[in-house]
Amino acid sequence: MKIIIINGSPRKKGVTAQILHVIGERLTERGADVSYFDLGELDMRPCTGCCSCYKKGKCIYNDDAERLSDEIAICDGIVMGSPTYASNVSGLMKSFIDRGHFVIEQLLHNKYALTVATGENYGSSTTSKVLRDLMLYSDARISSGIVTNAPFGSSVTDRESICSKADRLYDDIDKKRPHTLQSMIHRIIFSFGIAPFVRKKGELYKGVTDRWENAGVG
Repeated sequence: MKIIIINGSPRKKGVTAQILHVIGERLTERGADVSYFDLGELDMRPCTGCCSCYKKGKCIYNDDAERLSDEIAICDGIVMGSPTYASNVSGLMKSFIDRGHFVIEQLLHNKYALTVATGENYGSSTTSKVLRDLMLYSDARISSGIVTNAPFGSSVTDRESICSKADRLYDDIDKKRPHTLQSMIHRIIFSFGIAPFVRKKGELYKGVTDRWENAGVG
């Protein structure tokens, strides 16, 4: 079982990172092969909106963002965490979302997800929704989510609750739990929104349809 954890905070020891490390430790204890990535440490160019990835199946930049996307494509589960900046995900996380081949390419098909959103005020719920929508639209099954409001510079204390969410992700993957309602919602989104749009583009989106075929999407 391969699980990827992504820290969207530029702070490697902040609250977001602390929660993600607890999750990683718990998943490792359960026997998962865990890979942890700090987005702030990656060589990641911003998306230029050229749409070359849709036609050719890969980005014009062969950097760490592209390599991380390739890793996600072969994992079983993903954990994405972001602090709340200006009532949204961090700039680092947004840059990776733009580069990550998520929604149109259906990168998270047959994968399970756990989201982590942190902040000091009400905006963390918006951050959580951004991450959860990303997962659902990309065809993941969302095991659970963590939303934590904590003062800047504080330490995580509720390890038991965090570990319980990690256990749920592990068990979902292990038992291949269906999450039927989420699957139905995604099927509607894909069938009436994403698929008709992509197929109408024809050869301009050949990279997308090739990815779908290789991943068994459709």
